[in-house]
Amino acid sequence: MIRSLIAAAATATVLSALPAAAFDMTDMSDAERAAFRAEVRAYLLENPEVLMEAIAVLEQREAMAQAQADVNLIAENAPAIFEDGHSWIGGNPEGDVTLVEFMDYRCGFCRRAHPEVEALLAGDGNIRLIVKEFPILGEESLLASRFAIATKLEMGDDAYKTVHDALIEMRGEVTLASLERLAGELDLDVDAVLTGMVDPEVDRIIAENRALAQTLGITGTPTFILPGQMLRGYLPLDGMQAVVAEERGEG
Repeated sequence: MIRSLIAAAATATVLSALPAAAFDMTDMSDAERAAFRAEVRAYLLENPEVLMEAIAVLEQREAMAQAQADVNLIAENAPAIFEDGHSWIGGNPEGDVTLVEFMDYRCGFCRRAHPEVEALLAGDGNIRLIVKEFPILGEESLLASRFAIATKLEMGDDAYKTVHDALIEMRGEVTLASLERLAGELDLDVDAVLTGMVDPEVDRIIAENRALAQTLGITGTPTFILPGQMLRGYLPLDGMQAVVAEERGEG
Protein backbone atom coordinates (compact mmCIF):
# COMPACT_ATOMS: atom_id res chain seq x y z
CA MET A 1 0.00 0.00 0.00
CA ILE A 2 2.76 2.46 0.99
CA ARG A 3 4.82 1.62 -2.09
CA SER A 4 1.86 2.13 -4.41
CA LEU A 5 1.09 5.46 -2.76
CA ILE A 6 4.71 6.54 -3.13
CA ALA A 7 4.81 5.54 -6.79
CA ALA A 8 1.56 7.34 -7.56
CA ALA A 9 2.64 10.39 -5.60
CA ALA A 10 6.02 10.49 -7.30
CA THR A 11 4.48 10.41 -10.75
CA ALA A 12 1.81 12.95 -9.84
CA THR A 13 4.38 15.29 -8.28
CA VAL A 14 6.60 15.36 -11.35
CA LEU A 15 3.83 15.39 -13.91
CA SER A 16 2.12 18.29 -12.20
CA ALA A 17 5.17 20.42 -12.90
CA LEU A 18 5.06 19.70 -16.65
CA PRO A 19 2.83 21.33 -19.29
CA ALA A 20 0.05 19.00 -20.38
CA ALA A 21 1.41 18.68 -23.91
CA ALA A 22 5.04 18.30 -22.86
CA PHE A 23 4.89 14.74 -21.60
CA ASP A 24 4.01 11.57 -23.47
CA MET A 25 5.57 8.33 -22.19
CA THR A 26 4.65 6.54 -25.42
CA ASP A 27 6.88 8.87 -27.44
CA MET A 28 9.94 8.31 -25.24
CA SER A 29 12.89 6.20 -26.25
CA ASP A 30 14.37 3.78 -23.73
CA ALA A 31 17.17 6.23 -23.03
CA GLU A 32 14.76 9.12 -22.52
CA ARG A 33 12.61 7.03 -20.23
CA ALA A 34 15.63 6.04 -18.13
CA ALA A 35 16.74 9.66 -17.92
CA PHE A 36 13.28 10.74 -16.87
CA ARG A 37 13.19 8.16 -14.09
CA ALA A 38 16.61 9.30 -12.91
CA GLU A 39 15.37 12.89 -12.80
CA VAL A 40 12.30 11.84 -10.80
CA ARG A 41 14.44 9.96 -8.29
CA ALA A 42 16.91 12.81 -7.93
CA TYR A 43 14.13 15.35 -7.46
CA LEU A 44 12.41 13.30 -4.75
CA LEU A 45 15.65 12.63 -2.93
CA GLU A 46 16.39 16.35 -2.90
CA ASN A 47 12.77 17.30 -1.96
CA PRO A 48 11.30 14.47 0.18
CA GLU A 49 8.79 16.83 1.79
CA VAL A 50 7.08 17.20 -1.58
CA LEU A 51 6.52 13.46 -1.69
CA MET A 52 4.92 13.45 1.75
CA GLU A 53 2.65 16.30 0.74
CA ALA A 54 1.59 14.40 -2.37
CA ILE A 55 0.87 11.24 -0.36
CA ALA A 56 -1.26 13.27 2.07
CA VAL A 57 -3.27 14.69 -0.84
CA LEU A 58 -3.80 11.22 -2.31
CA GLU A 59 -4.93 9.81 1.04
CA GLN A 60 -7.35 12.71 1.46
CA ARG A 61 -8.79 12.13 -1.99
CA GLU A 62 -9.21 8.42 -1.28
CA ALA A 63 -10.96 9.17 2.01
CA MET A 64 -13.31 11.62 0.29
CA ALA A 65 -14.08 9.11 -2.44
CA GLN A 66 -14.83 6.41 0.15
CA ALA A 67 -17.07 8.78 2.11
CA GLN A 68 -19.04 9.65 -1.02
CA ALA A 69 -19.33 5.98 -1.95
CA ASP A 70 -20.70 5.29 1.55
CA VAL A 71 -23.28 8.07 1.20
CA ASN A 72 -24.41 6.57 -2.10
CA LEU A 73 -24.70 3.09 -0.58
CA ILE A 74 -26.71 4.44 2.35
CA ALA A 75 -29.13 6.24 0.04
CA GLU A 76 -29.55 3.16 -2.17
CA ASN A 77 -30.26 0.89 0.83
CA ALA A 78 -32.06 3.33 3.15
CA PRO A 79 -35.23 1.24 3.72
CA ALA A 80 -33.24 -1.83 4.77
CA ILE A 81 -30.95 0.26 6.98
CA PHE A 82 -33.47 2.51 8.73
CA GLU A 83 -36.82 0.72 8.42
CA ASP A 84 -36.21 -3.04 8.35
CA GLY A 85 -39.15 -3.86 10.64
CA HIS A 86 -37.26 -6.27 12.87
CA SER A 87 -34.39 -4.38 14.55
CA TRP A 88 -34.76 -2.98 18.05
CA ILE A 89 -35.29 0.78 18.19
CA GLY A 90 -34.17 2.73 21.25
CA GLY A 91 -33.36 6.25 22.34
CA ASN A 92 -36.06 8.60 21.11
CA PRO A 93 -38.11 6.77 18.45
CA GLU A 94 -39.18 10.17 17.11
CA GLY A 95 -35.68 11.65 17.20
CA ASP A 96 -34.47 13.96 14.47
CA VAL A 97 -31.27 11.94 13.93
CA THR A 98 -31.18 8.17 13.39
CA LEU A 99 -28.06 6.24 14.39
CA VAL A 100 -27.73 2.59 13.32
CA GLU A 101 -25.23 0.28 15.00
CA PHE A 102 -24.01 -3.03 13.59
CA MET A 103 -22.68 -4.85 16.64
CA ASP A 104 -21.37 -8.15 17.99
CA TYR A 105 -21.66 -9.06 21.68
CA ARG A 106 -18.16 -10.57 21.76
CA CYS A 107 -16.53 -7.51 20.17
CA GLY A 108 -14.28 -5.63 22.58
CA PHE A 109 -14.80 -2.31 20.82
CA CYS A 110 -18.58 -2.81 20.85
CA ARG A 111 -18.35 -3.24 24.60
CA ARG A 112 -16.25 -0.12 24.83
CA ALA A 113 -18.72 1.81 22.68
CA HIS A 114 -21.80 0.68 24.62
CA PRO A 115 -21.59 3.16 27.55
CA GLU A 116 -20.59 5.89 25.11
CA VAL A 117 -23.71 5.28 23.03
CA GLU A 118 -25.85 5.22 26.19
CA ALA A 119 -24.34 8.53 27.29
CA LEU A 120 -24.91 10.00 23.83
CA LEU A 121 -28.60 9.06 23.89
CA ALA A 122 -29.14 10.26 27.44
CA GLY A 123 -27.33 13.54 26.94
CA ASP A 124 -28.94 14.39 23.61
CA GLY A 125 -32.49 13.13 24.00
CA ASN A 126 -33.33 13.40 20.33
CA ILE A 127 -31.51 10.45 18.74
CA ARG A 128 -33.23 7.34 17.39
CA LEU A 129 -31.00 4.29 17.81
CA ILE A 130 -31.34 1.11 15.73
CA VAL A 131 -29.36 -1.99 16.75
CA LYS A 132 -28.44 -4.48 14.03
CA GLU A 133 -27.43 -7.89 15.35
CA PHE A 134 -24.31 -8.78 13.36
CA PRO A 135 -22.56 -11.82 14.87
CA ILE A 136 -19.24 -12.28 13.07
CA LEU A 137 -16.85 -13.46 15.78
CA GLY A 138 -17.71 -17.12 15.96
CA GLU A 139 -20.20 -19.47 17.55
CA GLU A 140 -20.46 -17.60 20.86
CA SER A 141 -21.39 -14.42 19.00
CA LEU A 142 -24.03 -16.30 17.05
CA LEU A 143 -25.50 -17.86 20.19
CA ALA A 144 -25.67 -14.48 21.92
CA SER A 145 -27.44 -12.87 18.97
CA ARG A 146 -29.89 -15.75 18.67
CA PHE A 147 -30.68 -15.36 22.36
CA ALA A 148 -31.21 -11.60 22.05
CA ILE A 149 -33.37 -11.84 18.92
CA ALA A 150 -35.44 -14.68 20.40
CA THR A 151 -36.01 -12.57 23.51
CA LYS A 152 -37.31 -9.71 21.38
CA LEU A 153 -39.59 -11.98 19.37
CA GLU A 154 -40.94 -13.83 22.42
CA MET A 155 -41.02 -11.13 25.09
CA GLY A 156 -40.83 -7.73 23.41
CA ASP A 157 -38.60 -4.68 23.20
CA ASP A 158 -38.15 -4.00 26.92
CA ALA A 159 -36.93 -7.55 27.55
CA TYR A 160 -34.61 -7.25 24.55
CA LYS A 161 -33.02 -4.10 25.94
CA THR A 162 -32.40 -5.82 29.28
CA VAL A 163 -30.84 -8.81 27.56
CA HIS A 164 -28.84 -6.63 25.17
CA ASP A 165 -27.24 -4.74 28.06
CA ALA A 166 -26.55 -7.96 29.96
CA LEU A 167 -24.94 -9.68 26.97
CA ILE A 168 -22.70 -6.77 26.10
CA GLU A 169 -21.41 -6.77 29.68
CA MET A 170 -21.24 -10.57 29.99
CA ARG A 171 -17.85 -12.08 30.72
CA GLY A 172 -16.96 -15.71 30.37
CA GLU A 173 -18.01 -18.27 27.81
CA VAL A 174 -21.35 -17.97 26.03
CA THR A 175 -23.07 -21.37 25.98
CA LEU A 176 -26.64 -22.59 26.09
CA ALA A 177 -26.12 -23.31 29.79
CA SER A 178 -24.83 -19.80 30.55
CA LEU A 179 -27.65 -18.25 28.53
CA GLU A 180 -30.19 -20.35 30.39
CA ARG A 181 -28.78 -19.09 33.69
CA LEU A 182 -28.89 -15.52 32.40
CA ALA A 183 -32.53 -15.91 31.35
CA GLY A 184 -33.39 -17.09 34.83
CA GLU A 185 -31.51 -14.22 36.46
CA LEU A 186 -33.36 -11.73 34.27
CA ASP A 187 -36.73 -13.34 35.07
CA LEU A 188 -37.44 -14.27 31.45
CA ASP A 189 -39.57 -17.14 30.24
CA VAL A 190 -36.60 -19.47 29.93
CA ASP A 191 -38.29 -22.19 27.89
CA ALA A 192 -39.86 -19.74 25.46
CA VAL A 193 -36.62 -17.90 24.80
CA LEU A 194 -34.44 -21.01 24.44
CA THR A 195 -36.98 -22.62 22.12
CA GLY A 196 -37.27 -19.38 20.18
CA MET A 197 -33.53 -19.40 19.44
CA VAL A 198 -34.10 -22.01 16.72
CA ASP A 199 -37.09 -20.23 15.21
CA PRO A 200 -36.57 -19.77 11.42
CA GLU A 201 -37.40 -16.09 11.94
CA VAL A 202 -34.19 -15.72 13.94
CA ASP A 203 -32.25 -17.25 11.03
CA ARG A 204 -33.96 -14.88 8.61
CA ILE A 205 -33.11 -11.78 10.65
CA ILE A 206 -29.45 -12.70 11.03
CA ALA A 207 -29.17 -13.61 7.34
CA GLU A 208 -30.81 -10.34 6.34
CA ASN A 209 -28.44 -8.31 8.51
CA ARG A 210 -25.42 -10.14 7.12
CA ALA A 211 -26.56 -9.62 3.54
CA LEU A 212 -27.08 -5.91 4.19
CA ALA A 213 -23.64 -5.63 5.77
CA GLN A 214 -22.10 -7.28 2.73
CA THR A 215 -23.90 -4.87 0.42
CA LEU A 216 -22.62 -1.94 2.48
CA GLY A 217 -19.07 -3.27 2.66
CA ILE A 218 -19.21 -3.69 6.44
CA THR A 219 -16.67 -6.23 7.67
CA GLY A 220 -16.14 -5.20 11.30
CA THR A 221 -17.92 -4.04 14.42
CA PRO A 222 -18.97 -1.64 15.63
CA THR A 223 -20.06 0.14 12.47
CA PHE A 224 -22.35 3.14 12.83
CA ILE A 225 -24.54 4.55 10.08
CA LEU A 226 -26.32 7.87 9.84
CA PRO A 227 -28.20 9.11 6.76
CA GLY A 228 -25.16 11.14 5.72
CA GLN A 229 -22.20 8.97 6.64
CA MET A 230 -20.81 5.62 7.77
CA LEU A 231 -18.44 5.30 10.73
CA ARG A 232 -16.36 2.15 10.55
CA GLY A 233 -15.08 1.44 14.05
CA TYR A 234 -15.17 2.75 17.59
CA LEU A 235 -15.63 6.48 18.13
CA PRO A 236 -15.45 8.11 21.57
CA LEU A 237 -18.35 10.11 22.94
CA ASP A 238 -17.06 13.54 21.91
CA GLY A 239 -16.50 12.28 18.38
CA MET A 240 -20.01 10.86 18.20
CA GLN A 241 -21.45 14.12 19.49
CA ALA A 242 -19.58 15.98 16.76
CA VAL A 243 -20.87 13.60 14.09
CA VAL A 244 -24.47 14.05 15.28
CA ALA A 245 -24.03 17.82 15.25
CA GLU A 246 -22.67 17.60 11.70
CA GLU A 247 -25.65 15.47 10.68
CA ARG A 248 -27.93 18.21 11.96
CA GLY A 249 -25.98 20.83 10.04
CA GLU A 250 -24.56 22.35 13.21
CA GLY A 251 -20.94 21.40 12.57
